[in-house]
Amino acid sequence: METHAKFHVGQIVCHRLFSYRGVVVDVDPEFHGTDEWYEQMARSRPPKDKPWYHVLVHNHEHWTYVAEQNLDDDDSDKPIMHPDLEQVFGEMRDGAYVRRGGVN
Repeated sequence: METHAKFHVGQIVCHRLFSYRGVVVDVDPEFHGTDEWYEQMARSRPPKDKPWYHVLVHNHEHWTYVAEQNLDDDDSDKPIMHPDLEQVFGEMRDGAYVRRGGVN
């Protein structure tokens, strides 16, 4: 079964449960973590066979790994502030960040 990601690299998203904003850095077509991490961190038990996203968290220094069901599109048009942002992305264009050295 082929899965299609709702969000793309460079897109700004908002976490449904914890209300933080962030930018998608990478997309996994399904969960790629360990069972131990899933049991400890994924308390809402999102599906492992749907897309998961690596996200830079706005105004923090950490990244998160989030199931698609826990994300919404962020249409605030406000930039993301993160210390690793400029290493991954260049400019913001049409409400999304453009990956350095390539296409999103």
